[in-house]
Order: sequence, then structure tokens, then C-alpha cells
Amino acid sequence: MTTESVIRIFAGTVILVSLALGAPASPVFHSTYWLWLTAFVGANLFQFGFTGFCPLNVILKKLGVKSAEERALERA
Repeated sequence: MTTESVIRIFAGTVILVSLALGAPASPVFHSTYWLWLTAFVGANLFQFGFTGFCPLNVILKKLGVKSAEERALERA
């Protein structure tokens, strides 16, 4: 698994969980303040698209997860 796929899976999971906890119609509703986490993840994904910087990417690199480019270089 590459850093890009882990970031997408993690962001999607956080968004879905925070929406479930923050939407009043949800059966697991806790507080509308959870929607701030949804907004934060969305804003981070937005700036990641422009800048290429993501804090989770830095953490994953330190843990040894390789990017798609690194995997492609290994295969060549």
C-alpha cells in the first residue's frame, strides 16, 4: 500500500466518522462540533492538492510506507 492510498483511506474514514458523530439525523450523533473535524480534513485535502504537503504523509514516510513513485522505481 502506498502513502497516497493510506492518506485517501484515512481521510475518508475520518470524514465519515466525524459526519456520523456530527449530523443530528445520525443514530450515533454526539455533537455538531464534530463537523469541525470534517471541515479540517477537507481543508487539509484541498491545500494538499495545491502544495503537496500533508502532515500524515510525513508521518507515513517516517514509518517506512513508500509512495507510488518509490514503488515504481523499485520495480524498474
